[in-house]
Amino acid sequence: MPRCHAPWTLGRGMLGVVAAVVFAALPVVAAGRSVSFRSDDGRTINALVFEPSQRPSAAVVLVPMLGRPKDDWDAVAQRLADANILALAIDLPGLSDPGDSSVLGAWSRDVHAAVAYLQSRPDVRPGAIGVAGASLGASLAAMAVAGDPVVRSLALISPSLEYRGVRIDAAMKQYGGRPALLMASAHDPYAARSARELAKDPPGPRQTHFSEITAHGTVLLARDGEAVRTLVEWFQRTLG
Repeated sequence: MPRCHAPWTLGRGMLGVVAAVVFAALPVVAAGRSVSFRSDDGRTINALVFEPSQRPSAAVVLVPMLGRPKDDWDAVAQRLADANILALAIDLPGLSDPGDSSVLGAWSRDVHAAVAYLQSRPDVRPGAIGVAGASLGASLAAMAVAGDPVVRSLALISPSLEYRGVRIDAAMKQYGGRPALLMASAHDPYAARSARELAKDPPGPRQTHFSEITAHGTVLLARDGEAVRTLVEWFQRTLG
């Protein structure tokens, strides 16, 4: 059974190295629709949007792990859409580490652009936008939303305080009193430890969820249906 911790508690986990993992994918009822929009540097960002039947609705940006495509979010995105939350899964600028922490951190601009895209859609309720990221995607999500008051809620799956020179502790402090969900496998030491540290003495509501399944990032969500339920219910509750 997964262990859920109430706000202001945390556990340990490591941003583990995920290699050659076979996804035990959750069933996907419908495919998303392809969309594209521009980042602030003019680059085209490709994404999949999963639209709920009732609109206007809340909306969530989904940010993948390094080396993984936006499609990893398909099952979760469909679950969000079924819960009447529009889901937008984006691709990262590259599939490999550029080898420069400043360049890697600048990928967070794509997350910011995705939030702006959601703001521009008339079927998205104002003030009801969230962001979820996995592994490196969690770092980019935290950096993107830190100074953006438009984002109301955040979820970090297998977060890392520091990943290849990119740190998020300062970003999470800047995020301030807005709510954040911190999720990791109890057997993923650095991710769990990072989640615990990020929930320590927070300026706002923090909820943690620790799974007993050994996996990292979107792989954890693919293997742990209870974690997906927790994630969907988090956004239902915090986005209204």
